[in-house]
Amino acid sequence: MRTCLPLLARLSLAGALLLGVVPPAHAATAYHFIQEIPVGGDGGWDYLSIDPAAHRLYVSHGTEVVVIDTIADRVVGRILDTPGVHGLAVAADLGRGFTTNGREDRLGIIDLKTLRTVAKVETGANPDAMLYVASTREAYTFNGRGHSATVVDAVAGKVVTTVPLGGKPEFATVDEAAARVYNNLEDQNTVVELDAKTHAILHRWPIAPGEEASGMAIDVAHHRLFLGCSNQVMVMMDATSGRVVSSVPIGRGVDANAFDPGTQLAFASCGDGTVTIAREETPDRLTVVQTLQTQPRARTMTLDPATHRIYLSTASFEPVAPAEAGAGRSRPKMIPGSFRVLVYGID
Repeated sequence: MRTCLPLLARLSLAGALLLGVVPPAHAATAYHFIQEIPVGGDGGWDYLSIDPAAHRLYVSHGTEVVVIDTIADRVVGRILDTPGVHGLAVAADLGRGFTTNGREDRLGIIDLKTLRTVAKVETGANPDAMLYVASTREAYTFNGRGHSATVVDAVAGKVVTTVPLGGKPEFATVDEAAARVYNNLEDQNTVVELDAKTHAILHRWPIAPGEEASGMAIDVAHHRLFLGCSNQVMVMMDATSGRVVSSVPIGRGVDANAFDPGTQLAFASCGDGTVTIAREETPDRLTVVQTLQTQPRARTMTLDPATHRIYLSTASFEPVAPAEAGAGRSRPKMIPGSFRVLVYGID
């Protein structure tokens, strides 16, 4: 047996490589809590985004974007004048960021050195999700109430086109090499595929067995999309055909997804205080490897592919008061100053 085991290991590795899957270096290591980064202040939150090379984390919070140094793990700046901000897309090649300011129906163009808004561009109603396509130097806003995508020339700061989507858009992602943009239409239970060069809608794909997808992430090497769905599943979809090839159970209240190409792990963060972590065993098989306990309402997330750490936003809330006779359930109140970012990793 001592002589056979190395041979079997080599054969297994060769088989994995033939399937196009590189065994992850950290596959056997569980994610665990590292620390909290206190932010404070009041107001809600939505997207987080990462600039790995600059070691910057951008966290939407109320009417501002908080900037965190991911080496020092502390707040180093704030981007103001972003009413109802949902999130920020990083354009590292331009030194700019693009915010979706939901309350004023505008895209904010941010100088990432000064953290100042240098211009604003009108969008469709309630810009929510956002992304930057480096190959075309265009920023996209996906407009919740407008049921559309606004495409903006990221250099000139001018609208290129508005694309009617036919449904309520949520998260989006891009495959730069394929020149494809993907977006969840939450109320249609579909993924829409756009040509990043012509902005034409190429396909609309059903997400069954998933329903009402919110989060989206992509494995560009294997052309796989990961969709976090409200019926407590994460589906893996072929981004070239729209075929759902695998799915796994997740927690309640999913919002965000992430994929780490270095570990082949896909993540789904949920408001019930869990992150489901699944491994892409092959391009057609997804397997849950861990259910990470986080904190209640920590449903928005981003991943740093350089460190493999994930970051989630949450806050503390007062106990819910009993509902009065004939009244609906009371909504909990956020405890002032309790907003924070949670850090989890495998180091």
